[in-house]
Amino acid sequence: MKNITTRQFRILADHMDIYQFMTNIYEKDWRNGVPAPFFEYALSSSWMDKSYTHRNRIWEDQGEIVAFCFTENPVTDIFFNLKPGYEELAEEMVQYADEYMPHIDSKFQLKLFKGQKAIIEAARKQGYQQVGENMDMIYEYDKPLDYKLPEGFRFVEQGKFDVAKSMECCWKGFDHEAEEGPWNGDAEAGYHLLQAPHATKQYAVAVENKAGEYVCWAGMWWVPENNLAYMEPLCTIPEYRKMGFAAAALSELYRRMKPLGATHMTGGSNPFYAKIGYKPMINWTSWKKEQ
Repeated sequence: MKNITTRQFRILADHMDIYQFMTNIYEKDWRNGVPAPFFEYALSSSWMDKSYTHRNRIWEDQGEIVAFCFTENPVTDIFFNLKPGYEELAEEMVQYADEYMPHIDSKFQLKLFKGQKAIIEAARKQGYQQVGENMDMIYEYDKPLDYKLPEGFRFVEQGKFDVAKSMECCWKGFDHEAEEGPWNGDAEAGYHLLQAPHATKQYAVAVENKAGEYVCWAGMWWVPENNLAYMEPLCTIPEYRKMGFAAAALSELYRRMKPLGATHMTGGSNPFYAKIGYKPMINWTSWKKEQ
């Protein structure tokens, strides 16, 4: 007999249990919700507003976590992870999100995946309608990924990358320099991120030019329980784009992760992924309430 109780998420106490819960219910198409690194990466990053994490809610059955409703970035994007067999909680979860999760400037929306049928049906019943969707891709490791680096560049020795250089690469690679100005040299956010409990920094890939500048960066969060190579983030600085660096970096990740037992690697929705052999897999949908 089920004995469901609820409580609020405690950022200093519950993360490890949530990580295990997400690992336990993981499916490749995210039909039960996001994989564990998705949440840990956000919690450990400087770009996430953590001032609303106390509104995240946990559902338990006799002490076992079976459902989780939470924010990521922006805080008005609401996600749901739900263990199979507990679909009857879907309506309560959506109702909780509707009443208590942060509503700011009419930006509130539910971020659901196509396989989350119970959550989607509950959202519809409560007046939500789909307003957008996109498809992320994955690379299946049943075939090699083998794109070469352009001449004159090299992979930094595994596990020996420079944190400050990687942060500068990400600053430029995600176009912050053009939008916000030059990188200020403060690498503390990078050091902080690498101390996340499940960070696997030893597998990250850095591509370096002859001057020692990092031109491409690919992070890796290895989840052996799920045979999942969770790639995050991936960027190339503007002047080196469309030269093959990202494909080469992902190929190097393939070579590092395949021997460990990885069966698939995450990507994104950019057409670039399809060009190098990624396949559509994770169907995101956005839902807002009818006005």
